[in-house]
Amino acid sequence: MARRIAIGGIHTECSTYSPLVMQREDFAVARGDALREAFAPAAEAAGIELVPLFHANALPGGPVAREVYDAFKAEFLTALAAAGPLDGVCLLMHGAVFVEGMDDAEADWIAAVRDAVGEDCIIGAAYDLHGNVSQAIVDQLDAFTAYRTAPHIDVRETHLRAFRMVANAVVTGVRPGIAWAPVPVLMPGERTSTVDEPARALYARLPEVDRREGVLDASLLVGYVWADEPRGTASAVVTGTDADAMATAASDLATAYWDERAAFDFGVTTGPTEAMLDLAARSDTGPVILADSGDNPTGGGVGDRTDVLAALLRRDIDNVLVAGIADPAAADTAAKAGEGATITLALGGALGSDCPPLDLQVEVHRVVPDANGRGLQVVVRTGGVRIVVTARRCPFHNLADFAALGEEVGALRLLVVKSGYLSPALAPLANPALMALSDGAVNQDIAGLANTRRRHPSYPFQTGFDWQPSPALSRRFPG
Repeated sequence: MARRIAIGGIHTECSTYSPLVMQREDFAVARGDALREAFAPAAEAAGIELVPLFHANALPGGPVAREVYDAFKAEFLTALAAAGPLDGVCLLMHGAVFVEGMDDAEADWIAAVRDAVGEDCIIGAAYDLHGNVSQAIVDQLDAFTAYRTAPHIDVRETHLRAFRMVANAVVTGVRPGIAWAPVPVLMPGERTSTVDEPARALYARLPEVDRREGVLDASLLVGYVWADEPRGTASAVVTGTDADAMATAASDLATAYWDERAAFDFGVTTGPTEAMLDLAARSDTGPVILADSGDNPTGGGVGDRTDVLAALLRRDIDNVLVAGIADPAAADTAAKAGEGATITLALGGALGSDCPPLDLQVEVHRVVPDANGRGLQVVVRTGGVRIVVTARRCPFHNLADFAALGEEVGALRLLVVKSGYLSPALAPLANPALMALSDGAVNQDIAGLANTRRRHPSYPFQTGFDWQPSPALSRRFPG
């Protein structure tokens, strides 16, 4: 009789500085074959019967409404109960879900799964490297892994690593365990991208650590800095079968991360918005791609701010595309006016940010009712600047996003995107890449963030303190 492993989970990233409260409609839910497909070859090779439950995934935003989280958890537990006897569960999580009135949502979710399936069932988890780990989390798990790239190009690979560890334990009967070492450092992802040093070298070590005797998998997590909560921290997490080997590996990785804390920096030219726009205006190469980092929706930003646009319009720069600004009412107004119409549009601040709207006279350039399934998008034009106004919060990271609007990135003088580090599709085209230290729910002024609930000390909120790693084992480790 085939062994049975369930797969599913909840995945998003929540800034406590955002005014948005995430609702059910913000989540896309994958079920059945949509969830099964990625794991089917690995399951077949291991003789495993897959039991897909559901995976709820949302663009990062603000806190998740408590009733939304509770409903998702209840549905997941109901699906677990209906699945019948299970040998394993592979949870596809994030690590930075913040729920109203709750400090450690992933620990709550995982503990509920453990209670439902019992102590004998193998549970593994895959995390984003921008997730936070806690003792309450590892105490319920048998295996753990996290992304090793930022930008994230190894999501599927990471999910499969987690699944294979669960499947191996189920098939062989050898139950692994977890050791972890929190590191009192919290950095934004833009200063810890794995394409830049020192993160590139730190993450390049992980496969070597995987090969140590008694170690199955090693992870380094940056943590999530835009949530003011006690569990926020970087960490080294190691899955294995030998307690000493796991603890040593966790200690080595944690120490290496701590030692590099002052070296983490932005990988592109970065500065205040005005200074970055001055550089863009003087550039004789293109396309210049400027990241509006403080309002980046893929980090938890609202996506409705017009600060950078206002500063841009004070300059004489043409052949510019600003992609995009989320404003449902403005998108609807422009769409109803129709292509070619000239209208006055109040744009910005529509989703709750403290950025006042701009009153602009614009020509409706292009209306796209549902660009790549991302909802209504309207391109309006004022002078030499085209602005993408969207009915939904959405990032512009892929070339297909621009092609759907009839825009070619390579033909632009300047592209402004609400982003932190640039996506793998845009980064090679940037000539040069710039990052504006703009305002917003995920602004890069880390030292200036409200910091009332984090553990102290934590670098860079506090400096000048000493630290040594103290690895801890999961309570479930059988060794």
